[in-house]
Amino acid sequence: MKTRLNYARLAPGVYDAMDALDQYLNTCGLEQPLLHLVRLRASQINGCAYCLDMHWKDLRALGENEQRLYSLDAWRECPYYSDRERAALAWTEAVTLIGEHVPEAVYEDARAVLSEKELCDLTLAAVAINAWNRLSIAARLVPGTYQPALASAP
Repeated sequence: MKTRLNYARLAPGVYDAMDALDQYLNTCGLEQPLLHLVRLRASQINGCAYCLDMHWKDLRALGENEQRLYSLDAWRECPYYSDRERAALAWTEAVTLIGEHVPEAVYEDARAVLSEKELCDLTLAAVAINAWNRLSIAARLVPGTYQPALASAP
């Protein structure tokens, strides 16, 4: 596979706009492992190889264990996720699969463990990763070269 679009060279404002979303999310108060977990799950749903590679590596750099990562697509059947993570994953899936709309039960479950602000921020996180997935898939970004900044930090 060969990359077909180079946003950084052709339209750097695309990355600037997306990076602004990520900068907000990185300081919004949601835990970094939770943000990367929902990013990884949305990327699984969307089949974005580049983002799967990126967020898997980011989670490993944060100390996440392999069992939780390779079981993520079956999170409902696994005991490895907290109620908060389950609510965030269900919300992310509902926002990602928006054609089915977000069910009231998913909202109620999320509100039981997430504040309204956290739910707003989580919604933006789902929207942002879905946009990143679409940009990456359209450009045919080749996975494998991404290295997490966390891994190179002293």
